[in-house]
Amino acid sequence: MPLAIRCTNLQKTYPGKPPVEAVRGIDLCVDEGECFGVLGPNGAGKTTTIEILEGLLEATGGEVEVLGMNWRRQGRQIRQRIGISLQETQFSDKLTVHETVTLFRSFYPRGLEPSEAIARVGLEEKSDAWIKHLSGGQRQRLAIAAALIGDPALLFLDEPTTGLDPHSRRQLWEIIGQCRRQGRTTLLTTHYMEEAERLCDRVAIVDHGRIIASGPPRELIARLGGHHVVEFSLACREGASQRAEFWSDLPSVVSSRHEADAFHLAVTEPHRVLPALVERLEQRRWRLASLVTRHASLDDVFVMLTGRAFQQAEEVTP
Repeated sequence: MPLAIRCTNLQKTYPGKPPVEAVRGIDLCVDEGECFGVLGPNGAGKTTTIEILEGLLEATGGEVEVLGMNWRRQGRQIRQRIGISLQETQFSDKLTVHETVTLFRSFYPRGLEPSEAIARVGLEEKSDAWIKHLSGGQRQRLAIAAALIGDPALLFLDEPTTGLDPHSRRQLWEIIGQCRRQGRTTLLTTHYMEEAERLCDRVAIVDHGRIIASGPPRELIARLGGHHVVEFSLACREGASQRAEFWSDLPSVVSSRHEADAFHLAVTEPHRVLPALVERLEQRRWRLASLVTRHASLDDVFVMLTGRAFQQAEEVTP
């Protein structure tokens, strides 16, 4: 399959004492027509990577091809075939939605009609509204309309749903899903694991400027060895073992860990482990404080690869 993006040994170092290595040798290929997610905690190097691919930053080292072209030699041609929605886009407050999209349309020799781009993001009722009267979710949808107006072959979305309420986030998910169904190549960055699982054909998990895993979300989850997670905590911890290994010999348990006063068991068959778990608790007269079963997620993959929870990784990011 033809490649929309290819980068080899991508590096970006910011000068300083000491220098900051934001990207440390990323290899990445994105097929035409797929929705590809780059995900990781804040400060992992996601935005730096995507800004190099967008031509907004120059790499310290490595090679980059976008739609088979090179930024140094064919930058103008690339810009006519891509659409970009940044983490935060500043629009003129006293232009209307329609005027703003019309302005962006003037940057391209071909593309969508402004009214069509506005309709694609569900802003028809706000077409004549000033930008300053839009909500945060509506501004994000407008940013995507501006990215779509040139009818790009490749769409870049940098953390498009950060800071949005759940309803606005799901509205944007539908817009991104529509682009996917149209066969448009989309590269998005996110630190929402659920978002990547829902939207992306493939993902690359980035941590400390390197890709630590890549592939279809379900394949990465399958590498855990179990597709389900049993989480539980004990009502009285006195005399109870706090070692995760204490539960690892229960039926169908693939791996176990202890975190934030709770045990997390990756399991293949919840219906087998739950009776055995209850029996062991009864034998020792330990009582449950909570018990949850759920499908394994990319959060669990991150923990398996790094030894720390995704939230913890964000908390320690400078």
